[in-house]
Amino acid sequence: MHIPESLQDLADSEAVQFLKKPKTITRICAGIFALIIFSSLLTDGYQNKTDSSQLHCVLNSNNTACSFSVGAGLLAFLCCLAFLVLDAHESRIASTRFKSAFQLLDFILAVLWTAVWFVGFCFLANQWQHSPPKHFLLGSSSAKVAVTFAFFSILIWIFQAYLALQDLQNDAPVPYKRSLDERGMVLTSLSPPSAASPVNTPSPDPHNLSYTGSSLSPYLSTPKVPRLAMMPDD
Repeated sequence: MHIPESLQDLADSEAVQFLKKPKTITRICAGIFALIIFSSLLTDGYQNKTDSSQLHCVLNSNNTACSFSVGAGLLAFLCCLAFLVLDAHESRIASTRFKSAFQLLDFILAVLWTAVWFVGFCFLANQWQHSPPKHFLLGSSSAKVAVTFAFFSILIWIFQAYLALQDLQNDAPVPYKRSLDERGMVLTSLSPPSAASPVNTPSPDPHNLSYTGSSLSPYLSTPKVPRLAMMPDD
């Protein structure tokens, strides 16, 4: 089957290549999971009991559990969105120090979000386990969704930390080499002349009696003319 040239150009475009990267796919999945946790508990996480009209959190009537899930989900979604924008402009970053700092920050945040979602999953699962059955008219499905995707978020952020660690190892700066390559400088070493290499010395011309002082040996000197002493007559 022949693929049209326009579709082939689209497949080879920079945007499509960016979306096919494992880091980009992981960030999108982490953002979607966080959005699901955030939206499920924000919309149906607060319900009234069968015998009351006051709204309570469906997770064991613990408002802290719902507030934690909503806040963590919103912050994780914004974090993924911000890093997606930075990833899209990573190739345009010329400074090696800034790129290394960005990759280190990516790794640290991935580890922190892994810990946050691990604690959040344990907390939400514990509250859902202690929730009395049929205590609320609605909201049980939203609580299950939040607990499930909190567990999935642990896995996706572990993989994100692994990818960030790989980027740090692959782009580790080499002392002197990277800075010299960026400036386009080439180091050359000067070797002393060997004993086998001929030394250019001026050859004396027998027809030319004028020699420069630099070509004469310091041990050679102009012969002195003997002086004649006049003896007195007797």
